[in-house]
Amino acid sequence: METFLWVEKYRPRDIESCVLPKTLKDSLQSFVDKETLPNLILSGGPGVGKTTAARAMLDQMGSTYMFINGSEESGIDVLRTKIKNFASTVSLEGGKKYLILDEADYLNPQSTQPALRGFIEEFHKNCGFILTCNYNNKIIPALKSRCSVIEFTIPKTEKAKLAQEFFNRALQILNENEIKFSEKVVAELINIHFPDWRKVLNELQRYSVSGEIDAGILVNLGDKNVKDLMGMMKKKEFTNVRKWVVNNLHSDPDKLLRNIYDNLYEHIDPSSIPHVVVILGEYQYKNAFVADQEINMLACLTEIMGRAKFK
Repeated sequence: METFLWVEKYRPRDIESCVLPKTLKDSLQSFVDKETLPNLILSGGPGVGKTTAARAMLDQMGSTYMFINGSEESGIDVLRTKIKNFASTVSLEGGKKYLILDEADYLNPQSTQPALRGFIEEFHKNCGFILTCNYNNKIIPALKSRCSVIEFTIPKTEKAKLAQEFFNRALQILNENEIKFSEKVVAELINIHFPDWRKVLNELQRYSVSGEIDAGILVNLGDKNVKDLMGMMKKKEFTNVRKWVVNNLHSDPDKLLRNIYDNLYEHIDPSSIPHVVVILGEYQYKNAFVADQEINMLACLTEIMGRAKFK
């Protein structure tokens, strides 16, 4: 069956093909060369290649593995059934099997994570564990002590090189799918979403439906993002609003606030607009000196969500 999503169709099958910093790539390749992986926690922002790297290592080694998304299956019952059944049995191909727990920071820290600690010890002969997370501070210390924690961070000295590498990869994909494109627009799209490679590919595929990637998509990106955000805020979907902040804060925070301001009349009741303008002004001022831009932006949106009347 043909894979429709580009992020799956063009997912790298080995570490060498992954767009990663050299030191990180060398570390992951060394595990593959030894043909055995320690229990791992791969930590970093969305779309930087954590899950891709985990799968690539296991594909290279020819290992049997199971994939579970922790944000969708986070309860203790998942451990008692799916994970236990998989981890307790020997691989038919011989050798160790592995479990990839994606978005493990969503697993319940009071029940599921402590139980997982016991599973790692109980089934260590049959099964290895690879956890991915955006926030490793949400992983309990007992799990961290049983795993090697690898941070997916990009040194400033390698940003330009990796952006160029992914730019070349994106052009290959567009050419293969016979999509007309402006190189300048593709480069700007990568610049906007760097280093979220998944977001870039999803946006390219979404806008390629028209058969051409041109400057028009850059005009639409900001308005589309704000429309999605306002829909979440209207429904009081705090978790989704937080995800939106994580996915969009790589842009200039002041520009994000300005984009929200420019779209107020379309989404906010006129009676609430003065209050929202004051809130935006206060948090734009705080942007200049806060220690954590993500917390500041989320606090701003949470205050708007609680005080504004939406259309």
